[in-house]
Order: sequence, then C-alpha cells, then structure tokens
Amino acid sequence: MEVHQLRYVCAIADTGNFSRAAERCRVAQPSLSQQVLKLEEDLGVKLFDRLGRSVRITEAGRAFIPHARAILEQMEVARTSVADKNADLQGSVAVGVIPTVAPYLMPAYTAAFAKKYPDAKLRIVEEKTAVLVEGLRDLSIDVAILALPLRYKDLELLPIRTEPLFAVLRKGDPRASAKLLALKDLRGESFVMLRDGHCFRDLSIGACTHARVTPNIAFESGQFSSLLGMVAAGVGVSLIPEMAIDRNVGCSYVRLSDSQATRTIVAAVLHGRSFNRVQRAFVSGIAGRATEASHGKTLDETRARNRRVRR
Repeated sequence: MEVHQLRYVCAIADTGNFSRAAERCRVAQPSLSQQVLKLEEDLGVKLFDRLGRSVRITEAGRAFIPHARAILEQMEVARTSVADKNADLQGSVAVGVIPTVAPYLMPAYTAAFAKKYPDAKLRIVEEKTAVLVEGLRDLSIDVAILALPLRYKDLELLPIRTEPLFAVLRKGDPRASAKLLALKDLRGESFVMLRDGHCFRDLSIGACTHARVTPNIAFESGQFSSLLGMVAAGVGVSLIPEMAIDRNVGCSYVRLSDSQATRTIVAAVLHGRSFNRVQRAFVSGIAGRATEASHGKTLDETRARNRRVRR
C-alpha cells in the first residue's frame, strides 16, 4: 500500500470520475487506474465499480476511504509540524474579534503570539458578528473569534472555550451572597443590557426567554464596563460572561444555574480555506485554549476530528 495510491482513491471518491481524479493528482489516467487496481489486488477487494463513464464506491470502498483520508491527514500534520519547527514563521494574519471578547481574550494571547513569532504580522479588527462573517467571505480577514450560535453553513468552527454567565447585582443586594441564582430570581427587575446587534444581547434575551423572564430594559450600551457602572449605581441588574467580571467595580457576581446560561466562543474560518504558516499557527494556538478534549490540537488535527464527527 503506497501513499500515492491512497491519494488516488480519495481523489476518485471526491470527483466521482477517474479522469477528473487524474487531473487533480496531476498524473496520467492509465497510471492512476493501474495503481488503484494494484491497491485493490493487494487488499483483495474492489473499492470501485466501473460503470461505463461513471464510478460507484463499493461497500468495501466506503469502509476503506475514511481510513485512507485519516492517514493522509496525519501525514500532512506530521509534514507541517516538521516544516513549522524548521522554518522561521513569516507572513501575516488578520483576525476579527467581536467586542464582547476582544478586550478579555486577545491582549494576553496577542502578546504571547508576537513573542513566539516575532516575524509575523498580526492585525486585529474588532467588529460585530455580521461584519466579521463578511470579512471571512471576502478574505479581508483570515479568522474570526465569534460566539455561538452561528447559522452560517460556509464556516468551519473550532472551539476555544465555554464559559458560564453571571448575574450582576449591586453591592448589598441580599441575593449577592448566594452561590447560584436562576434567571427567574431576577423576574421583575430592571435590566441594563448591550444594544441590538451584539450577539451577547441575543444570547441574554434567549436565556431570559427560555426561563420565561421578560427583562425590563432600563439602559443599553455597547460595552460591558458601562453596564457594570450602571449596576453599581443601582440602575438595574445585568448579565455578563465570566471573562467580563471586574472585581474593581462595585458589583457582586453570582453564577446562573440555568442550562442556557453559558457562552461558547469559537474560532471561525471559511470552509475549505487554506492557510499560510503564520495563519495556521495563530488558529492552532488559540484553538488550543479550548477544553481538555481539544487542548493542544493543531488546526489540521481539529479539522480532521470535525470531519469525522460530521460523517
């Protein structure tokens, strides 16, 4: 079994045609056909039924091809890993980040990335989700740091972290000493929230709706810091993600017990997009901040795992 034979088999499965597979692999069709036949002989099974000009994958082929893809993906991971370790990383990466994540996640990671890859050029753009998705599509940005839910089928999502939501109460509120609060415990309160267009507002409203709480919105802003100031002044209560907690403001924070009261942050890339080394290093690094199940995965490994899950 040879690596090029695995490539040929996967190309045929992708294109559905020996001729197009040969073009993709930049090899003469007779040579490709001969190598696939040799592989089938070695395996003792037919991988494809040749039906005139069309090709149909056999049951044995459907069982074999996922393993062939996995081998090729792991070989690419190994090749890229060696290349990255033996070459200075130069190039540029443009990163889009939503405003409710940028001030909390990006400074430390950006500094660490710049220290590790001093020759890389990193550009950070802070914008709302819709603008960043368009940036991914027109290739003006390479990766976007967004929050779920996302309903864009052309995006590939790599998890970064899932964090709980907290109720923000003024100091002295009798509920501030509780270990947990349910959203129903805030029913009837005035709320201070982010303005329309911020994905965290949609997440907050969705969690309230699920808990059958209709928030009376007394103040809206584009920044968590303004919301905390209003809570400290007694204007109302608020909801924030764990990363936005600021102990220097006169507020108390109590974790919400509702099942909907979490936020998942992901790195989003355009599906099928290829990356230079510095872009790959950035995405792999920030995706490595995910849960223990994903910790340390490279971009290729995470993509391969996601493809296996989708299958």
